[in-house]
Amino acid sequence: MKVILKQDVKNLGKSGEIKEVSDGYARNFLIPKGFADEATTNKLKETQEKITKEEKRKDKEKENAETIKQRLDGKTVKIKAKAGSGDKLFGAVTSREIAEILQKEFSLKLDKKKIEMGEAIKHLGQYKIKIKIYPSIQAEVKVIVEAE
Repeated sequence: MKVILKQDVKNLGKSGEIKEVSDGYARNFLIPKGFADEATTNKLKETQEKITKEEKRKDKEKENAETIKQRLDGKTVKIKAKAGSGDKLFGAVTSREIAEILQKEFSLKLDKKKIEMGEAIKHLGQYKIKIKIYPSIQAEVKVIVEAE
């Protein structure tokens, strides 16, 4: 019997996949528990439409990520912070502060978790920071930390 999985099933497949399983397994376990539906022609059409919609959505997200990358890649951002002797900052410049400045300068709302810094910046100087916009798309921004 062919079934369409509604959710991930261990050792069988992921949500949305069409699988061939034994009649007993489908009728006694998968369908009653709500893990799968029987693969009728209407359900197969619905599943195919969902897949195409999801692909279009992902393509659109990727295009948006590419435009954001073009806007950010290679740009320079200046941050003023209080510093003491030896170019050491009082406190640190964090990914949250960088996200706020990027939002002000480029009108982009970025999640601070997408900014890859390693550690917080604790000294004056120039730093290259990577921003993960999409799983396969990254932009690199130069951050210059100056004394206030």
